[in-house]
Amino acid sequence: MSSAAEAEGDGGRRERLFFALWPDREVQEALARQARRLVRKAGRRIPPERIHMTLVFLGWVDPATRACLERAAGAVVVPPFELLVDRAGAFPRARVVWAGPGAAPAPLAALEEALRGAAARCGLETDPRPFVPHVTLARKAAPVPAGPLPEPVRWPVADFALVRSRLRPGGAEYEVLRRWPLRA
Repeated sequence: MSSAAEAEGDGGRRERLFFALWPDREVQEALARQARRLVRKAGRRIPPERIHMTLVFLGWVDPATRACLERAAGAVVVPPFELLVDRAGAFPRARVVWAGPGAAPAPLAALEEALRGAAARCGLETDPRPFVPHVTLARKAAPVPAGPLPEPVRWPVADFALVRSRLRPGGAEYEVLRRWPLRA
């Protein structure tokens, strides 16, 4: 079923949601600069205001499931951490250029695991593939060789977000619906 038909099948109340790390403007701009260095020719760079790291994609969610997810997210206990985005690479088949951490800090893995568990407790099936922390920098781009970023980006992570995604012809539009602070 198409995404539009699926949403309309529930009276249009279902939302396409995901949990994410949503950086501040300074980090978004720093990552956008890296995209300009890496993707110089063909490719559609992600606008700075859309740059984020998806933690758990939730799919089409009804209001009751969203409420369950919000309650579960509020119970997550993971300490704040710093993410060092110091590597670049590509997913050639998807034609995506990305940046990510060479070594993911333990709190990042714990956060992803906690949110995946929350989704399961709320009745959602999530992608069974292992989490690969990355930030998409460009789509429809020629692959770049995997390696260090010319200038690593330090990202202080103090919260996570529930985000709505709307698919549009020019690319996805995102709306941060709610944030939760990280806490020890």
